[in-house]
Amino acid sequence: MTVAETGSFTIAASRLFLTQSSLTATIQQFEEAVGVRLFDRSTRRVAMTQEAIRFKVDAERLLSQFDGAISDLQAFSEGRRGHVRISAATSVTHHFLIDAITSFRAAYPNITISLRDASAAQVEQMVFNGDIDFAVETRYRSYDELIYTPLFEDRYGVICRRDHPLAKGRGSIMWNKLDPVGYVGFSAETGIGAYLRARAGDSALFANPHDEITSTPSLYSMLSTGNRYSVLPALAASEFDFSKFVFRELRAPSLSREVCLITRQLRALSSSSERFLRFLRDTMRNKPIPAGVRLFTEAPTPTESGRLRATLAPRKR
Repeated sequence: MTVAETGSFTIAASRLFLTQSSLTATIQQFEEAVGVRLFDRSTRRVAMTQEAIRFKVDAERLLSQFDGAISDLQAFSEGRRGHVRISAATSVTHHFLIDAITSFRAAYPNITISLRDASAAQVEQMVFNGDIDFAVETRYRSYDELIYTPLFEDRYGVICRRDHPLAKGRGSIMWNKLDPVGYVGFSAETGIGAYLRARAGDSALFANPHDEITSTPSLYSMLSTGNRYSVLPALAASEFDFSKFVFRELRAPSLSREVCLITRQLRALSSSSERFLRFLRDTMRNKPIPAGVRLFTEAPTPTESGRLRATLAPRKR
């Protein structure tokens, strides 16, 4: 292109910071490769052949597309454009994610976000398939191909209306004090439901027929209708109106769920996703957390995939 614009190998070589001989050799090699002469040489000027004039139109278009692609890549790298695909537990969305999204969009208005609702059974598969960039959820099947970085844990307890018998008294409640009558449980494909069946499956709650739901909004409606109760982790319980409901931790056994950042092994997160995770972690560090929730702090170290693993320690409250 520079030779065509200047009509001179000498001037073109100077602009391209090449020797005239190397530029001439390169063009000759190209002409031999395509089998077409591109320039007519004379002692005074270099002129394009008709084949070169036709090729120049396509070459300019390709160079323009290449420059545009490089500009787009730089925009993504610098956070001026991008898209982040996330799935998260409902309680994480309500307590942390929405605040993080609000702050993130103020800083990066041209990066869009997709928030996918899915059960814990589906989330791991979505990360594995590349349908989402990452998830903030509990383990379900624990794929070897996925990385689970713990973010926080929260204790399980009873949630019920203030006029329910379980609301009376203070402190924690023992599992064997729970009456199966009136229990509303989470279905097995949910993270909460799968965890409780695995860790508290001996309880009489699971040996008897009971109502089931798949989300905390549905549970809120169910508990509002009568003499019913459920078992929830503390962060999920914090979504309830505590002027109407009571949360009491359970013991014997005391159970906690561990919520993790779930990513794919050997697949680097996009720069947009990395930026969003910084906002999410800042939100988690700075926002007040409910009783029964314990955050983890992280000291990131590089992994073989170029991402960050976390070395974890409890956060002091």
